Amino acid sequence: MASSSTKKVVVRRFDRESLSGFVSTLTYQQPTGVELLKQDGQITLVSYGEIKFVCFVKEFDNSREPLEGGVFQTRPKMEGLWIRMKFRDGEILDGVLPNNLLQLDPWGYTVTPPEPYANHQRIFVPREALDSIQVLGVVGSPLRKAASKRAKPDTAAQPGLFE
Repeated sequence: MASSSTKKVVVRRFDRESLSGFVSTLTYQQPTGVELLKQDGQITLVSYGEIKFVCFVKEFDNSREPLEGGVFQTRPKMEGLWIRMKFRDGEILDGVLPNNLLQLDPWGYTVTPPEPYANHQRIFVPREALDSIQVLGVVGSPLRKAASKRAKPDTAAQPGLFE
């Protein structure tokens, strides 16, 4: 997402209608909320308490629901932590977090949704929007790769017993 400085987003809120606009990927997360440049040119700060999620989209398409198919039907193939988030209103969303915990945002989680090639590519979920978050699995663990390398000894480099 660092290829350009602004991205199209749809901010879905709990009690109000959704907002659409643009965010700067480097500075949109403020200590009190998300800074959004709306399509009419106004800059607004939406507090984390009223945000359900911020959906990074390809196009502003209000006819489609961003959480269609909000859970993975099978184990995801992309590397990372497979998580399930339960929102304050009871809705459930699966996603994949990076396996590097240093990449976690201070005010929430940026996940790859179950269908990242649809209109919604990434989703930022504020911590305040969640009741719970569970890790369902680790996909592409570096430990498993290291263990598989140790399991296959290199027999060509070993000398024979009676050579």
